[in-house]
Order: sequence, then C-alpha cells, then structure tokens
Amino acid sequence: MELNLVSSSAEETEAIAGRLAPRLRSGDVVTVSGELGTGKTTFVRGACRALGITAPVTSPTFTIGHRYGGEQDVSHLDLYRFEGLSAAEWGDLEPYFEDAIAFVEWPDAGRDALPAARVEIQLEHAGGDRRHIALATEDAALLEGFGRADPRVRHGD
Repeated sequence: MELNLVSSSAEETEAIAGRLAPRLRSGDVVTVSGELGTGKTTFVRGACRALGITAPVTSPTFTIGHRYGGEQDVSHLDLYRFEGLSAAEWGDLEPYFEDAIAFVEWPDAGRDALPAARVEIQLEHAGGDRRHIALATEDAALLEGFGRADPRVRHGD
C-alpha cells in the first residue's frame, strides 16, 4: 500500500511523521529517502517528538547514528557516506536496531544488509517549501485512516 501526501512546511512534515510514529513498535525499521534538503531529518524529528523524545534530533551524517531514549527508544541512522555495508560495518550498526524503532536515512547503501523496512518514506521537492511524501508498506493496517484526524495532512495531488 502506498499513501501520497503533501507537506507545505517543516511543521507539516513533522506532523505527518507524528501521525505515523505512534503506529510503530520496537523492532520496526523505517527507511527515509530523498534528495538533499527534502526534510528527511525533519521527518525523523517529528516522529521522535511524537514518541516523547525531547533531546535535540540532528542529522547523524558524520556520526552515522544516534540513539534516543524515551517512552520508546528510537535509533536514527544516516548511511549517506556509505557505498555498501561490510560485515564489520553491519556489526557496528546492528545494536541500533535492538529494542528500538530505527529510522534509516539514505538506506540504499545498506539495502542488502538492513532488516526489512516496515514502512518506506520517500520525500521529494515540490517547489518552495512543498514536499511530496510517499509512505509505502506491505502492512495496510499501518496506514488505515492515516491523516484524517490532522487537517495539516493533505493527500497528494
């Protein structure tokens, strides 16, 4: 199932992520893809806020990953600098997936090594501050009724 939405601001992108986050559970992997500047970290920040994370949520491009403790632990990984994942590199990343919801930016480098994603997020520039946000999952129940309760969430054009 794929759901296409439109965001007109960083706040709306965070709101969309905030609607998704409570539907996730420990062990879920969420891949977050898109060009530079499309709001991948903004999306993860919105999910973290909805899960009770109050710490600053920043891009882990140079540190590879952050783990945030909260009502539900959240891992935030960024594979931008990777061309692929060796067994040793996977060994370093594996703990981020234990007992947490894991958000992975730039997941293509790890496609063969990462656990299967429960939901895949694709963000695209749509002019100005607008973004197209696609949520894709095999679990249709995950997106059931998504966006109806939040007037800032609009279905895509």
